[in-house]
Amino acid sequence: MKSRFILCRIQETFDLQGLYKKGDIMLGGIFEVSFETIVPDLSFHSKPEKWNCESLDFSVFQWALTMAFAIEEINRDPTILPNITLGYRLFDNCMRLQVALRAATTLITGMDEVLTESDCKGPPPVVAIIGDPLSSHSIAISRILGLFHLPMVSYYATCSCLSNKLEYPSFFRTVPSDAFQVQAMVQLIEHYGWYWVGIIATEDDYGQYAVKSFQEEINKFGCIAFIENLPVISKRAKILQVINTIKHSTAKVIVLFSRRVDAAPLVKEITEQNITGRQWIASEAWSTATVLATEENFGAFGGTFGIAVRRGEIPGLKTFLLRINPNPVSIQNLATRFWEKMFDCKFKENLSMTNSSTLPEVKYCTGSEDVSSKQTPYTDVSESQASYNIYKGVYALAHSLNKLASCENGKGPFENKSCASITNVQPWQLMHYLKGINFTTHLGERVAFDKNGDALAIYDIVNWQRDSNGKIEIKTVGVYDKAAVTGQELTLNEGDIFWNFASGSIPESVCSKSCLPGSRKANKKGQPVCCFDCVLCTEGEISTQVDSPECFKCPPDFWSNPERNMCLMKQIEFLSYEETMGIILAASAIFGSSLSFAVLIVFVYNRHTPVVKANNSELSFLLLVSLSLCFLCSLCFIGQPSQLNCLLRHIMFGVSFVLCISCILVKTVVVIMAFKATLPGNNMMKWFGVAQQRGTVFIFTIIQSIICITWLITAPPAPSKNTKYQNAKIILECDIGSVTGFSFLLGYIGLLSLVCFVLAFLARNLPDTFNEAKFITFSMLIFCAVWLSFIPAYISSPGKYTVAVEIFAILASSFGLLMAIFAPKCYIILLKPEKNTKKVLMGRFDKN
Repeated sequence: MKSRFILCRIQETFDLQGLYKKGDIMLGGIFEVSFETIVPDLSFHSKPEKWNCESLDFSVFQWALTMAFAIEEINRDPTILPNITLGYRLFDNCMRLQVALRAATTLITGMDEVLTESDCKGPPPVVAIIGDPLSSHSIAISRILGLFHLPMVSYYATCSCLSNKLEYPSFFRTVPSDAFQVQAMVQLIEHYGWYWVGIIATEDDYGQYAVKSFQEEINKFGCIAFIENLPVISKRAKILQVINTIKHSTAKVIVLFSRRVDAAPLVKEITEQNITGRQWIASEAWSTATVLATEENFGAFGGTFGIAVRRGEIPGLKTFLLRINPNPVSIQNLATRFWEKMFDCKFKENLSMTNSSTLPEVKYCTGSEDVSSKQTPYTDVSESQASYNIYKGVYALAHSLNKLASCENGKGPFENKSCASITNVQPWQLMHYLKGINFTTHLGERVAFDKNGDALAIYDIVNWQRDSNGKIEIKTVGVYDKAAVTGQELTLNEGDIFWNFASGSIPESVCSKSCLPGSRKANKKGQPVCCFDCVLCTEGEISTQVDSPECFKCPPDFWSNPERNMCLMKQIEFLSYEETMGIILAASAIFGSSLSFAVLIVFVYNRHTPVVKANNSELSFLLLVSLSLCFLCSLCFIGQPSQLNCLLRHIMFGVSFVLCISCILVKTVVVIMAFKATLPGNNMMKWFGVAQQRGTVFIFTIIQSIICITWLITAPPAPSKNTKYQNAKIILECDIGSVTGFSFLLGYIGLLSLVCFVLAFLARNLPDTFNEAKFITFSMLIFCAVWLSFIPAYISSPGKYTVAVEIFAILASSFGLLMAIFAPKCYIILLKPEKNTKKVLMGRFDKN
């Protein structure tokens, strides 16, 4: 018959420091109470000695006792787990992963050296663990706990990687994930326009995952100036390398992802080298570290922004902390170490375990010393972020256990709608309830976990500054609430912020200063997108926003202002009646037309005198009328072009000048034929009488009219906007429509002028009585010279001056014809009337 008991003996136990209280259901805890460790020889040539943990941290010891306080408070509360007593077993991880793993496995397996069959029944040694505070430790421990579905609720492990439920199915936390911390940091950075940021992170999971998340977020609007890794095991050479990077970087804003113990050597070196003028942004792991926010470090780190887990007052905690009672002969060796550290004494019981003869004279502890007489971080509950997270974590487990105990048979969540037994609760059953926990603390804060086991993301934004007494304080100046309305997650009290700069104002941290409107960004080759040159927009293009990536062309009728930040309506240019040049040209045209009419009146009035009659009075009248029209047609070239005046200006110009040249040509032919008719036996004049002269003028004019009509039918001139020559101006002009039509019009005028000039030149030596050929020759010489010089001047003149040149050519040629042909005759008619007789004219002829 087999024995009733199956014995199992543990080969050896780990020598760990902790706190313990027995209960019906046990909760485990892991804390980083000691921050210095003597590492044993790990060469494995002999059995390794134990890890010696030293330099106890008072503030972290407060965290451990907060868990004990929460459990005792729950045990006193009749509404939560009645008739069930919670107990705890807490261990110090000495900030070493190796020790943390020892603590975790000890919590899972228990402390009993001999196990019996009955030990395999009932609840496990612990049903859940509060801790570990370090992300790298939590990653390693959670991989083990996940195999047993044993819940682990961390109060300080923030690595975003721990949100992966496939890898860490039993991990929960009451502190927000680094993914939310990074979002808070990035919103703070974007709020102040810091687009050029340096990053320093520890060489562990916490730092590296944070950097990865930060890069993804900051690259959406800014750039990273540098990334430096901070060794977990302090190495001065590496720290000096980081310092050198900080000194030479143009980034004025630096984000540091680190635990306070890892940040301490860097902070010390920066302070010693007096590196100031930097805006530091602290991760939650060191943002509220009072050991770093000191008077000594304030010169370099004053004004530091920090992301901090929200603090909360825990009523009764301080009283509980003051009631601590060490028991040097029990397993509560952490309390003993705390007491000896606090009062700088030793318990006799502990000294008996060592060779006291080798120790100098020591002060003995009585256990009745007054804790309240010492001002240490242990009794300071004002900075209670971590303690509050521990408090919430314990209550989350208690509420989950309470729901489990309140389950009604037949309505349970497990197989066949069964319930779990509170007296035989298993970790996986507890984890089921923990996932759906949702309750409100006495402070009104809701506690719940999302699908990834993450807490609701809400942070305090803190700022290192001096209080009214000149002491360094870590002041809350804002809040980041992920659950707030989009765009309003970050709230800051700007008036409460201290800026540690000479100007006392917000610093600037950019690789390149913003490009003002009117310019665009041009990225520097081989450098981040935040490093760029500002290039002024070209003429006709603008940018209206700061840091515009490109310039935009103005609409066709607009042009950029000198600052290149606004499109202005282009200046419209045409030769108007309001400007000086237009007035002068219009006055000249009216004067020329009036003068032509005046000469016509003189000629009509003196039409029976020999001078008028001798020069073919009818042709002279018609020539004067056509000259008057030539002067008046120039008025069609002044003023804003329209469909009507574009048609009239070229028709009037072409027809009036052909009429004018036709009359001169006929006059020239008449002069030549009249001279030939005076020769004996010559009767040529009867073939070129008045009717033929009229017909010739009409035919020449009708040919030009046909050219104009054909031109107007096929491609008529029309008003147009010319921006080819002056981009900032719209030149309103008449587009000729058909170059061929315009060429025929000018060519026909030129042909008649050339023929007239040749005939007049050949007839220049006729007798004085018929010397009109000389005047015609001179007039046509002026006419041709004006229009030949008009061509290059017309081509080279910009804008409205092109029209002015054309008008000038019309007026100059018209005045030339009027003066050369009619001035000598008017001189005789008006000033020398005694010479305006047939006798005088015949006498002069007879002399010849």
